[in-house]
Amino acid sequence: MKNIINSLKQKNIGCGYLYFYVHFITEVACFYFLSKVTGNSRIVWLIPFIYDGLAFVPQSLIGYINDLNPKLKTGIIGTILLILSYLIYSFLHVNVILPLVILCLGNAFLHISGAECTLKASNGKLSHSAIFVGGGSFGVITGRLLAGTSFTPLIIIPLVLTMIPFILLADTYVDYKEKETKFDYANPKLSPYLIVFLSVLVVIVRGYMGYGIPTSWNKTTLQTVILFFIMGIGKCLGGILSDAYGIRKVGIISTLLAIPFLCFGNEYMLISLIGVMMFSMTMAITLAVLVSIYKKRPGLAFGFTTIGLFLGTAPIFFIGITSNIVNISMIIVLSVLCSFILAKIIKGEKYD
Repeated sequence: MKNIINSLKQKNIGCGYLYFYVHFITEVACFYFLSKVTGNSRIVWLIPFIYDGLAFVPQSLIGYINDLNPKLKTGIIGTILLILSYLIYSFLHVNVILPLVILCLGNAFLHISGAECTLKASNGKLSHSAIFVGGGSFGVITGRLLAGTSFTPLIIIPLVLTMIPFILLADTYVDYKEKETKFDYANPKLSPYLIVFLSVLVVIVRGYMGYGIPTSWNKTTLQTVILFFIMGIGKCLGGILSDAYGIRKVGIISTLLAIPFLCFGNEYMLISLIGVMMFSMTMAITLAVLVSIYKKRPGLAFGFTTIGLFLGTAPIFFIGITSNIVNISMIIVLSVLCSFILAKIIKGEKYD
């Protein structure tokens, strides 16, 4: 417990908390919009697919540009784009694709802003970025819930505007004189290109399995809220526990321990939630390994993880697995594969 408390007291951890809120509001805005427009059955699958592609894939390019121009206000740009998308959607009554594209780009810019800030201010620790990433799960479910109310879409604009002081304050945590981050978790005995490939592969698997986890118990709104809440907690804990007890140990153990809970929690909410929480912990770990390779390009490294998420989720829109036996078999095989990969790409650690 002492190690966990110390990891939460790391210098500049406030940056992570500030971007937790920014990420939360960003996803509220995005998933309110998605939930509203997918009411049209003809585009119910197409809109989320476009969203995943345009929000995830461009982040590598935006991140690379931000790496070259570290003082570029990507967070402010993203905020403006989100507001613009809602103004177009609310007043111009044009085809939904235009505001959707602008919304996606706003999402991408804000994600890169959070990644750049938390990674550069973290002094090589995982907690900062893990807390930032964890905010998204809470925003997803909140946006969906708001979309089910009678609130006008214009209510989202004031919420988006509240992000600006958080973005500006978080920027004060970054020392722009530092030319590279202090992440050093990649196994030096392996080729950097192989590590990047394997890290992205783990992200792809995580993205795919995130949709394939059996949760037939999830039948009510409250249960859905709890599910996304636990996902967010898991993402945050992945970084906090890694800082406290070691990235390699947490990555391997959480991946393997999640297997029985995911396989046998289909009908039992508590069992399933334990597995979901453990499963979510690797989010910050793969990012830390990638940033260890691209010390001077944290935005680009973060972009590789979002490309991996898109590649992992894309097949779900076209292929569905209905057999519980097949699903469980894939969970076991893919989880064991990921734990083996993490054991290889993360360098050995010494524990106190």
